Amino acid sequence: MLVLLPPSETKRPGGDGPPLDLGALALPSLRSARETVVDALVALSADPDEAARVLKISAARRHEIGDNAALRTAPTMPAIDRYTGVLFDALDAGSLDAVARSWLGEHVMIQSAPLGPVGALEGIPAYRLAAGTSLPGVPPLRRIWADAVREAWTLARPDFVLDLRSEAYAALGPVPDDLSSTYVRVMSEDSGGQARALNHFNKRAKGEFVRALASGQAQIGSVDELVTWARDAGWIVRAGGSAETALIV
Repeated sequence: MLVLLPPSETKRPGGDGPPLDLGALALPSLRSARETVVDALVALSADPDEAARVLKISAARRHEIGDNAALRTAPTMPAIDRYTGVLFDALDAGSLDAVARSWLGEHVMIQSAPLGPVGALEGIPAYRLAAGTSLPGVPPLRRIWADAVREAWTLARPDFVLDLRSEAYAALGPVPDDLSSTYVRVMSEDSGGQARALNHFNKRAKGEFVRALASGQAQIGSVDELVTWARDAGWIVRAGGSAETALIV
């Protein structure tokens, strides 16, 4: 089982891990794409004013340009701890026990813009780059990542993919059609049983759901097994059409 999460714009600073080692990250076939994006981001940071314009960084966040400039030399921390924001605060990986964190390391990857998918416990530095940003001198991120990540999934052959990414980040790494997978949408239901998509509680629900999966050491290999596991764990998951699943909250 592979769980895919989106990243967050907000990140914890610092870290005590060794500098980024692109050759040591999971999905080694992505090494070339990672080098391309990291080099472009570091080069852009040499001109702080241009970097602020391209990355849409406010005056209060100008330090993030320095983060990008130091991508190859800055200390790292596990990706699941680096990201903050609603989803990751709800997941609260730092409070999980060693067994649950080990589950995260084995089953969760986060789709980052500069590095592609990274394992939950893999060390990454702080950075600033969003999925829709166009970096000077290189193709759009979707062109850099989509085919490369799709091929990486094909090589890795996970038995089941639970895709909790936002649409923007799912587009950077589409799951091949021949892999068993489902894309999760967070929904609510009214008294008549009509479902509607949620925005504000979307990220929180995803974080809490992944925490429940990790705490329960979930082993899920299909949508049917996901529905059954969720029911037993006190969640409501409903399979839909077009390889989509609704998480009802």
